[in-house]
Amino acid sequence: MSDQLDLSKWVGRSQQRVDWVNPNHLAGWYATLDRDEPFPRDGDPVPPSFHWCMFPPLARQSELGPDGHARRGGFLPPVPLPRRMWAGSRLRFAGPLRVGEKVEMTSTVEKVEEKSGRAGSLVFVTVRHRVSGAAGLAVEEEQDIVYREPPRPGAPAAPPVPAPRGAWRREIVPTDPLLFRYSALTFNGHRIHYDRRYVTQEEGYAGLVVHGPLIATLLLDLVRRERPGAAVERFTFRGLRPTVDTTPFTVEGEPGAAPGQVRLWSTENQGQVGMEAEAWIR
Repeated sequence: MSDQLDLSKWVGRSQQRVDWVNPNHLAGWYATLDRDEPFPRDGDPVPPSFHWCMFPPLARQSELGPDGHARRGGFLPPVPLPRRMWAGSRLRFAGPLRVGEKVEMTSTVEKVEEKSGRAGSLVFVTVRHRVSGAAGLAVEEEQDIVYREPPRPGAPAAPPVPAPRGAWRREIVPTDPLLFRYSALTFNGHRIHYDRRYVTQEEGYAGLVVHGPLIATLLLDLVRRERPGAAVERFTFRGLRPTVDTTPFTVEGEPGAAPGQVRLWSTENQGQVGMEAEAWIR
């Protein structure tokens, strides 16, 4: 692939975007997560992971590619592999954003790596985001995006390995409205989340794909439900297997061995670990 296109030229590219913490937007996020919260007021702290609903991709309709994303080759490199997924992130929360304030995000392409695995060619793109509000840096995140080949027909699947059962556990039913509302909150046009014909016939999934950041947000929400007074300082997650809307799935967790550590994971449709994560709280 590198013989045809030098993807390394995109390393170091940066962009800056500006948004503000809209109380109606945050109230919609609470409603989508089924959280019973009062309507946000100016100055209220914003929960961790809400920044994923900010800085929406504003490509014009004529600039969208066949998968619903903006055509490649702008800020992100034009990787020719067709399947694109958010593979994971490493986050540090330096302080809360607050309702009503102007927020800026600087994003930089840190790394582009080409790899080969059992599923064929892969390209990993790592982007660093720095999100700042009125009090300075609030969130620092390294985000991994993976591009892959289409699934190979007849490829043998490994036998499923059941996930462990956590001390904390919540079942999630991935209904069409849940996936639609989260796509709307994030202005995400990726067709794998709402277009059943496209996702099954073109990309080979068994159903609509549950957003990776939605699952990660539900894992963080599980921490809030079990430790309501805790503040999350760090959070990492890694997607291992896709989760689709054909069955319910669970978000699970338990206190880790170290003080303040929380182990978290989700199950996918066969009961295996779909996403693994770790939070550090105080």
